[in-house]
Formats: sequence, structure tokens, C-alpha cells
Amino acid sequence: MPTEDTQELILPRSRTANERLHAMIPGGAHTYAKGDDQYPADLAPVISHGSGAHVWDVDGNRYIEYGSGLRSVSLGHAHPRVTEAARRELDRGSNFVRPSILEVEAAERFLATVPTAEMVKFAKNGSDATTAAVRLARAATGRPRVAICADHPFFSVDDWFIGTTPMSAGIPAETNELTVTFPYGDLAATEELLTRYAGEVACLILEPAAQTEPPPGYLAGLRALADRHGCVLVFDEMITGFRWSEAGAQGLYGVVPDLSTFGKALGNGFAVSALAGRRELMELGGLRHSGERVFLLSTTHGAETHSLAAAMAVQTVYTEEGVTARLHALGERLAAGVREAAAAMGVGDHLVVRGRASNLVFATLDENGQPSQEYRTLFLRRLLAGGVLAPSFVVSSALDDADIDHTVDVVAQACAVYRKALDAADPTPWLAGRPVKPVFRRLA
Repeated sequence: MPTEDTQELILPRSRTANERLHAMIPGGAHTYAKGDDQYPADLAPVISHGSGAHVWDVDGNRYIEYGSGLRSVSLGHAHPRVTEAARRELDRGSNFVRPSILEVEAAERFLATVPTAEMVKFAKNGSDATTAAVRLARAATGRPRVAICADHPFFSVDDWFIGTTPMSAGIPAETNELTVTFPYGDLAATEELLTRYAGEVACLILEPAAQTEPPPGYLAGLRALADRHGCVLVFDEMITGFRWSEAGAQGLYGVVPDLSTFGKALGNGFAVSALAGRRELMELGGLRHSGERVFLLSTTHGAETHSLAAAMAVQTVYTEEGVTARLHALGERLAAGVREAAAAMGVGDHLVVRGRASNLVFATLDENGQPSQEYRTLFLRRLLAGGVLAPSFVVSSALDDADIDHTVDVVAQACAVYRKALDAADPTPWLAGRPVKPVFRRLA
């Protein structure tokens, strides 16, 4: 484990590797959320390998990891049942000129796991799936506008969403104008939006749940609004899929969308995503109808055999081993420990744990109760020094009680420093460099 003194946590190999990354890869990572600007100066470990709930950096330090693979590795790294399922396919070929029998089996397994859907199509990433849902909704309704939930941080790398963020460079204003927003949990505001753009909104797209539980009757009310205004209801289940239940939030809350998208936990780190939904809509992207064809999803690697095998193994592990319940239990233990440690150090109103137990994040607030990147930097530095790599507190099922206990101990140490910074009303002496930065910002 790295030493507890952040001044002694030195990552020379990681620093050199980060320089090499930036020299060849824009942003120094293939996902902005993994960029070294998300970590304290010179404390962005470059990973060598992982096993279970732990990862090792190229400098030889071991960390307990949270938010594994941006929430995708929910079973822990190199889970034996998943890797074995993928390994069995590697010597049998990964891609063919015609569908493999594995595509039939994977579709049957997925639709049995998510019985609210009638058809499914697989892809490699979440953006392709959500954009396909938007295209399908526009084709089915003949309408141009997309209504996205303003309270949810990310839906796609494609223009219809990225144009709404501060990183909208390169996206025509005309495209941006076709995306409108509605607030989560507010049916009246959503109905006002649909009335204002009467006959223009193709779909409502949202995460069915995020950092707060849906208000009673909200999702059912949204379902009724979509039906009344003739638009398609799309649930983005990239995060809620499997973490809320094996069938996603729609399975937990009992509200059926027209279309839904899954990814992240579906492959436990292998690249696989899914668009699922009502046959009437999905078949518009097929061959067995007489209408105008919709170019739904057509990806060379969408049905890569070892990824589909991994996805089927993930679904088996979830159902046979009660993974969703375990994620909730681990998250509850962690949240309780962190809150107790923060309260004991007098920073309980400043280090705030939020979200469903299986999907915990934390907010770092300054002396005025405002979100602070400086205090986040201070906190992350102390976590890293204690061997905890935690851009969030999202758990994997590979964690054990000892991991949670160690994390809470490190959080307590971090909170002691947090208290000193609050008392000084200035975290700067504890930053040792520039603060971490938000992903979505206009300037680099």
C-alpha cells in the first residue's frame, strides 16, 4: 500500500506513462472521466493490472478500487466465471461473415433476464445504443426533437447530447436546437415542455433513477405522459441495469419503457451494450415489415463472440450468486462507515455520501457548503495515500469487509485533514498543486 503521507506518495513511472499517453492520445485517456486532470497533480496512477477489488499501478502500489471501469466491472476484475466464458470462445473465432449461434443464445438469455423487452440488439458501447434509440424514436414518430433529462450527466458522445454540454465545439447550432431538457421528478414541467413543443418531441430519454429514488408515481406518470403526447419513452439503464436489479430499474419499479439501453455491468469490463424494447419499434430496424427501413445498429464488432459469452456469464453470476443484493449490502456498510467517520471528525456536512447503496458517490463541500474541486482534491490525495482509488464510492461485489474497514479508516484520516482545511477556510496548503477539474468544461 502507498504510505499514508501524501508527500511520500511518488509515482515516477505513472508520471512518465502519463506523459507518453498525452504525447499520442488526445486527453491522455480514451475516456475523459479517466483523464489525469480528474486526479491531484502527479497523483494519477497508471494501472498495470487488477484482480478482484484491487488494482496495481506501474509503480507497484496496490489500491482498493471503487467505481471500477467507470461502473462496468461490478463483479471485480478478472472474475473467473466471466473470463473462462470468454476464453472458451477465443479459440473458436470472434467474428464471422454470418451471425453465430451465440447471438441467438445471448439474445434469449438477455430477454429472459429483462422480460419487459421483446427484442434486443447488441453493440459495443453505450453511446451507439442510446443514439440508436433516439434514431428509432424519430423514425417511428416522424418528429425531430429529443427531450433529455437535465439532471442526468451523460447519455452519448453523439451530437444530439454533447451539443448540450460545455464541450459543444464542432457541433452545429441547428443540431443543438433539436435537443430540449426536462427536470427529473417534475411531471408538470415535463408536460409543459411537451405542450410547448406539441407534436415535435420524438422521445423522452432519462436514467430511471440516479442519486435519488424516483418520487412515488413519477415513472408511471412519465409513462402516461409519453403515451398521451405520442412520444417514445426511453430508459437509459447503463448504470441502473444490474445495479438496481438484474432487469434494471424497470424491473425494480415495474414501469415498462418503450426502449431501454444497457451496458457497463453487462460485460464486467468486456465491450458489450444492448438496445432493447417493444417489438413494434425494434422491428423497424429489421427486415420483416413493409415500411421505410431504419438504419438501427450495424456494427462490425457488435456480436463479437467472447463479449457475448462474457455477458451471458455475467447474467448467470448475478442471478445464481445474488450479486445485486451483495452490492447493496456492501454499499450500505461503506456509506454508514464513511458517514460515521466524517461526523466524528466534524465534517459530516461537508463530505456527503449520496445515491443508492449500489451506486454511491460523494460530494465535497467547502466551508460555505458549496461544491468544491479544491476540497475534492484534498480528499482524493489522502485516499490515494492510504491505498484507496476512489473517484466515487461505487462498489463491486469483489470487495470484502476488510476492504470496507480499511477504506473507512483511510476516510477518517482524510477527514482529519479536511477539518484542518475547513478551520483555516483554505484548502490550498494541502493540495500540492492544481485542483482536479470537472470533465465537462469549455476550455482545457
